Amino acid sequence: MPDLRAYVFLDSLQPQLAAHICTTCRGYFPVPHVASLFIEIAPGMAIHGILDAALKATSVQPATLVVERAFGMVELHHQDQGEVLSAGEAVLRILEARQEDRLKPKVVSNTIIRGIEPMHAMIIDKLRFGSMIEPGRSLFILETEPAAYAVLAANEAEKAADVRLVDVTPFGAYGRLYLSGDEAEIDSAAKAATDALAAIAGRN
Repeated sequence: MPDLRAYVFLDSLQPQLAAHICTTCRGYFPVPHVASLFIEIAPGMAIHGILDAALKATSVQPATLVVERAFGMVELHHQDQGEVLSAGEAVLRILEARQEDRLKPKVVSNTIIRGIEPMHAMIIDKLRFGSMIEPGRSLFILETEPAAYAVLAANEAEKAADVRLVDVTPFGAYGRLYLSGDEAEIDSAAKAATDALAAIAGRN
């Protein structure tokens, strides 16, 4: 039976996160404020069965499907929160699991760089898929395990503070989030992100 690593329900996909997903996904583009569900399992190839169960049970649309050596991740979204929740229930039935059987998020690293140097900003701007970071801004970097929880951190940070989403990677061994902004806003965003992760119930 596949192992449920992450189950992340977002009641309202924030505009920058929605735009970032559209920039990187190969599936159906979400728009801001739709409900969204990210599921990560192991082994990776089993994610196809998860997607099949969700699509046969509901009218959700998938934006992202990632199959890696060890883990698989899928994003599902719909205007109707009920459809997304029903898709999640269909997935949990297939897995014979409950939401609480997911892994509890672990913060692997949590760093704020204040007043970023121009050359540092330049090299990040070359690698990002979201907004550019300007020299002198503060940069918040967060790593999560499992990876899919990075989107929860991004979504809650965007709700809480006036920040720019530089990049987010919700798949792989670790999830990564980069946010930029004024120092006080970054502090607020960092707190919202880490508080949201700490509130998730799951197994250690």
